[in-house]
Amino acid sequence: MNLGIAFEPLIPLPWLAGAAVVAALVAALLLLSRTRGAIMRAFALALGIIALANPSLTREDRDPLTSVVAVVLDRSASQRFGDRMEATNKAAEILKERLGAIRNLEVRIVDGGADSEGDGTKLFAALSATLADVPPERVAGAIMITDGRVHDVPLPQHLGFDAPVHALITGKENERDRRVALTSTPRFGIVGQRQTIGFRIQDEGIPNGARVNVTVRRDGMVIANSVVTAGVEEQVQVEITHAGANIVEIEAAPLEGELTLLNNRAALTIDGVREKLRVLLVSGEPHSGERTWRNLLKSDANVDLVHFTILRPPEKQDGTPINELSLIAFPIRELFQQKIRDFHLIIFDRYAQQGVLPLIYFDNIVEYVRAGGAMLIAAGPDYAGRNSVWRTPLEAILPATPTGNITEIGYRAGLTDEGKRHPVTRQLPGSETSPPQWSRFFRLIEAQTSTGTALMNGPNNHPLLVLSRFEQGRVALLLSDHIWLWARGYEGGGPHLDLLRRLSHWLMKEPELEEERLVMSARGNEILVERRTMNETVEPVTITNPSGGTQALNLVQAEPGIFRATVKAEELGLWRASDGKLTALINLGPLNPREYLEVTSTREIMQPLVNGTAGGILRLADLADGAPRIAAIRSAERFAGPDWLGIKLRDASVVRGLGLFPLFAGLSGLLILLAGIAAAWAREGR
Repeated sequence: MNLGIAFEPLIPLPWLAGAAVVAALVAALLLLSRTRGAIMRAFALALGIIALANPSLTREDRDPLTSVVAVVLDRSASQRFGDRMEATNKAAEILKERLGAIRNLEVRIVDGGADSEGDGTKLFAALSATLADVPPERVAGAIMITDGRVHDVPLPQHLGFDAPVHALITGKENERDRRVALTSTPRFGIVGQRQTIGFRIQDEGIPNGARVNVTVRRDGMVIANSVVTAGVEEQVQVEITHAGANIVEIEAAPLEGELTLLNNRAALTIDGVREKLRVLLVSGEPHSGERTWRNLLKSDANVDLVHFTILRPPEKQDGTPINELSLIAFPIRELFQQKIRDFHLIIFDRYAQQGVLPLIYFDNIVEYVRAGGAMLIAAGPDYAGRNSVWRTPLEAILPATPTGNITEIGYRAGLTDEGKRHPVTRQLPGSETSPPQWSRFFRLIEAQTSTGTALMNGPNNHPLLVLSRFEQGRVALLLSDHIWLWARGYEGGGPHLDLLRRLSHWLMKEPELEEERLVMSARGNEILVERRTMNETVEPVTITNPSGGTQALNLVQAEPGIFRATVKAEELGLWRASDGKLTALINLGPLNPREYLEVTSTREIMQPLVNGTAGGILRLADLADGAPRIAAIRSAERFAGPDWLGIKLRDASVVRGLGLFPLFAGLSGLLILLAGIAAAWAREGR
């Protein structure tokens, strides 16, 4: 219970002040003139002024509120090194007991730092959350048990309360660690060109200058090995081999006695961007399907198309003088000798050997494919005749031998068993039913597959679409010239755009269309592992998480050619999957989490805040029983010592009741005034 006095003047304050001044002057004159009874009269005047002020006695019934102290435990990934987590748990138990012994103190213990969506240790976010319902005047302090690598430390003036913040540091002095720090990280690169990456090997706990072996990987494959000097910035050039994400890893050899190997590797993603794809389309003659190829290739802004149609073969003689012809001469030498390697894809559309292209240039095409080029033959009746391109040096790379027969009946193309698994034709729109929901073709050039894989077939299971690999290059053979019926919408048309685009991209080695591929993708808090294959079964996959832990994963067939499984993603960083032959990488969150960049324990990050709040910072390893003594203090310049931490007890309370007794109201006020007047009168009458 608290007692007090309150005033509620009966007249305005200026009037009350004026009356008090007048009363003081009168009392002074009476006292100076030594008039009989001056003291009692001055007392009576004072009582009158006090009565006008209307004083009241007050009584407050208050319940004291507890002070609140927060203990924040660092549960971040960097706390898993050494015995840091065990030391944290032990200190938390001791602090809970020692703080609980202090009267009127509420202890709140909260885990912080284990942020699955962000990057870094956010202990003060956890502190703010646990004290959100506590007024600042009730906060007695905060104790952080951490390795010191905290990434959201505020300034003291932005803390939100006036109480000490203490830090108990896990780990040991003079810890050693080696890490890879990236200094220059390009985000984009042209496919086929090189990008320069800057990095530095940083040793902590020992002087820099050591010679370190460094391994560079691209998409899991080793592309370079070198020896560098720790502490010196180095550079490495990496070729961008494909469009999309190229994941580059730089790994340093271990340092003896270091905390962890996790930060010995740094990774970055370089998005590969293709220059315009250069496609050479040679049409042997004008025909109904010629525009289908042209429209398809011209509709893609990323394709630079060079198209020639042979309108006048050499054997055509009608007596027209050469100087009167308006046709463009076919630049054979320029295209098939000087600039052939500038093209990403060569398409022969119903091309027959008519003497336009000498045989030596067919040899150039074979060498172009052998060195990694791509060729597509869209065959017509010419492929079955004596002028077939199969009867040229191209025979060495063509995957099917013509029989000389041509089938000209209506039929619906179907997928072979291999076609149902191959990425070019897998789940082709309309192929879900039997027969497929697309229009008929009316011509098929009969051939026997010699190399490669038939993905589509026609009547009597004759191959319609055959793909093959020839050393470093790829070849596709389409044994019908009626795909334009799909493009024109005949009988509902068909998926010509999907088929031809996939076919072109497979020929140009787009990773998404590889037959054998291991893929990882994020699905919420899970990672989907997908194995694409032409085989009936697949091997188990080994999953490696960012902290180095591994687990075996058995994949289950989801559809022909695709096996899948999921794994729960509990860590941020670079995940890896491997089946012994193929490797897949995926990054969740930042590629190089801040938790793993610097892992040695430190006082430096927390020191400014601790000093600014009069707190203390101690290392658990230096304390006798693994935790400090706790002192309850109401006021001090410093709330810490060599082996103890202080808690600032607060005097906060809540008012439960309030009493008010006016002194000059009613009978009590009248008696006081009458007593004053009577005393003055009695004194005057003597």
